[in-house]
Amino acid sequence: MFSGHKRARFNSSCSSRRSSRNSRESRLAWAAQQQGTSCSSSSENDALYFGSYAHVGIHEEMIKDRVRTETYRAAILHYRSTIQGKVVVDVGCGTGILSIFCALAGAKKVYAVDASDIAVQAAEVVKANNLSDRVIVLHGRVEEVNIEEEVDVIISEWMGYMLLYESMLSSVIIARDRWLKSGGLILPSHATLYMAPVTNAERYDESINFWRNVYGIDMSPMLPLAKQCAFEEPCIEIITGDNILAGPFIVKRIDCGTITSEELETVTANFNLSSLKTAPLHGFALWFDVAFGEYTTSSDSHLESSIDSSLSVDLSRNDAHQRKKCPKYSNSLVLSTAPEDAPTHWAQTLIYLFDPLEVKQDQAINGSIKLTQSKENSRFFNIHLEYNSGGRCFVKESFMR
Repeated sequence: MFSGHKRARFNSSCSSRRSSRNSRESRLAWAAQQQGTSCSSSSENDALYFGSYAHVGIHEEMIKDRVRTETYRAAILHYRSTIQGKVVVDVGCGTGILSIFCALAGAKKVYAVDASDIAVQAAEVVKANNLSDRVIVLHGRVEEVNIEEEVDVIISEWMGYMLLYESMLSSVIIARDRWLKSGGLILPSHATLYMAPVTNAERYDESINFWRNVYGIDMSPMLPLAKQCAFEEPCIEIITGDNILAGPFIVKRIDCGTITSEELETVTANFNLSSLKTAPLHGFALWFDVAFGEYTTSSDSHLESSIDSSLSVDLSRNDAHQRKKCPKYSNSLVLSTAPEDAPTHWAQTLIYLFDPLEVKQDQAINGSIKLTQSKENSRFFNIHLEYNSGGRCFVKESFMR
């Protein structure tokens, strides 16, 4: 399970001591803890995983993430002409909000698929909005439910922490290969995982250096345990652009139309960076963005004039915010979790070093990262990080569960 909380700067307690709040992180951590108590089978692991998503707190947190939800709604509205009169599959529908957006955008039929018991509530939400004739909630795994027709569009909010955690993209791939028509639309269509070295003296001081002088008492013997508890596993935290030591590099690009599940089992990348300033290197941050296909700005005015009041959204504000930092997606609507953009519930994933490394401006920071799905549970990841700077080489092993 992760150390840290999404909306907090840090969690100074050991990762086994969890927050009681019902966030996506804490509920998934609970499921991970249950899975870690025995040698669970794949089906038992999935049962615990889907069970964690039956809790309303996870869905409340995701829906209240306005960057996430409004970007998805804007994408659905942009592709309204593609969705109107067509068949859509919502993979991992949760409470059904994306399915309802698609129905209100004119979809002929929406298959809302979810293996969690939240599907029961989703069906009631659909009924309450008088859409039961067009939104069909299927309670089951994508591998097991039956849809007796090809579909035109797949939509899914599949992204986990560090983009790949939870491995839900594999379910989108299965849906694509089972049902999507040739040339069909997948939303989002592309994803990119980034990584950059970071400095975060405040975090290190509050979690580690605190023990050097506690009410005038030298408690430095606590330092090894404090480092292990605070930094052994990845942390989910919000940082800013000021924490970034060097420009990010791309760990993985994903085309949702062609990616295979096998390609996600192991992801590797090398990096050769140069520090932008003199500061201690405290670790590395990972974040992602996803793009919703080509987004033609010339159609914005027409789009805004055609939106129903039930789906109204300030696209000019949303679009400007989402695209300003993403020149590689200059014609795409982008959902970004970058440190310099508005925070989301995904925050950033931080791999902290046990001991900071002092680097000077323009000093090289080189190395590699390898993300490997756990053999015990493919939703978890082993992280192998090698880095060197100033003639010194280091290795950091982490387990994201």
